[in-house]
Amino acid sequence: MHLFYAGFEEVLLVDVAPNLAYAKALDISDARFIFKRNSRIQGTDDINRIAGSNILVITAGFPRKPGMTREELGQKNGRIIKGICQEIKRLCPEAVVIVVTNPLDAMTYLVLKETGLPPSRILGMGLSLDATRLANLIAEELNVKVEEIEPCIIGSHGKGMLPLSRHTKVKGLPLEGQLDKEKINQLFERTVNRGAEIVSKLGSGSAYFAPSAAIAELVKVIAKDEKRILPVSVFLNGKYELRDLCIGLPCRLEKKGIEEVIELELNEEEKAAFLKSAESVKQQISAISAAS
Repeated sequence: MHLFYAGFEEVLLVDVAPNLAYAKALDISDARFIFKRNSRIQGTDDINRIAGSNILVITAGFPRKPGMTREELGQKNGRIIKGICQEIKRLCPEAVVIVVTNPLDAMTYLVLKETGLPPSRILGMGLSLDATRLANLIAEELNVKVEEIEPCIIGSHGKGMLPLSRHTKVKGLPLEGQLDKEKINQLFERTVNRGAEIVSKLGSGSAYFAPSAAIAELVKVIAKDEKRILPVSVFLNGKYELRDLCIGLPCRLEKKGIEEVIELELNEEEKAAFLKSAESVKQQISAISAAS
């Protein structure tokens, strides 16, 4: 349904399972009258239909099961992603690519390396979802409107994410002045474990409503050239003293992808935690590369 709210003119769903994407597209299209939207939604199992696409969203891969970490998905999903990358190079080498497959940062890096596309046109969705989860939890705790919150998270999408209380604002003021340290740490821990919590309750599969909203927001910001700042996984080659990896940071997004990586002022504690998160991403990348 987020497709309608965003107002996209044309959306193509692709899945290797015969008729699955086609059936979902029919179901979504049947709601056009209710939402008073004229978006054209189609579904197919023919990968050749992505030819000429402006924006691609990769969600392909095995779902996370209870007790399974994002890292454990890497080797299986890496093989799937490599196959998709060959089709991207062949069919739509000018597209902006949004990666959703886990482990998010390592898969974003893999897409970058396998497609050979400019780093500005490859980004990972991860932290934009984590930020909205953090905003929701803060709103519940402080009983404020979610639009009054400016969440700030950097690092990897997973256990290594780093919510920043100094840079997270509520009604324009830092979070750390509105809650004690223990309560802030509890909110941050709940944010980090939110995905796993949902997986454990579902029994199979993972969260889908909030992730789809986060994807739709990214696509809208890029398609409409809004130049908004959102947290995404981005390739670094010198910024923050890091090279040759993808990791989550606030970025200004435009029609051609990433216009600017925002450099936050980090204190020594924050910088150490961020570098530790980056090291975990490097290990994931190494594990996937070794399995190739």
